[in-house]
Amino acid sequence: MAEKQIKILTNALELFAEEGFHGTSTNKIAKAAGVSEGLIFRHFKNKEGLLNAILEQGQEMGTAYFAPIFEMTDPKEILSAIISIPFQIDQAEHKFWRLIYALKWQQQKYNSISFELMFEKSTAAFAELGYEDPKAEGTILEMILDGAATVILLKDEQYDPAKTLNALKIKYNLD
Repeated sequence: MAEKQIKILTNALELFAEEGFHGTSTNKIAKAAGVSEGLIFRHFKNKEGLLNAILEQGQEMGTAYFAPIFEMTDPKEILSAIISIPFQIDQAEHKFWRLIYALKWQQQKYNSISFELMFEKSTAAFAELGYEDPKAEGTILEMILDGAATVILLKDEQYDPAKTLNALKIKYNLD
């Protein structure tokens, strides 16, 4: 991706998160990025194209976090790796993920192939470990991890992530 495209996406992401998708014009994005509005249309066609490019970037980054889990077979190892994901988010990426989360709420989009595959892996792991309702456990784990990611992204270092991660692993007998 060209430097100007990255600059457009970065500024669009920040403006969408601050002012909302509908409250941000392509003209404002162009000014913030220091490019012409026509360049935005040439690269992304329209504002929705910009949003889709941003969400695709988030999808790619999320997939990178989930990728090692898809090769695992041991159910405890799978669950331990899934539980660890929010705690592995690089501090340098926190701003990006906060903005992605803001867009998720603004656009009411929560569809992700990676999350669906992670849910399938966790559900299968819970089934293999003999949990009574593996799908319910998978849903509960997804809710816990979504909340953990939110706390990690919003509170940064106001809590002890190692203790929290350890407590989750103990909760699921993964220690």
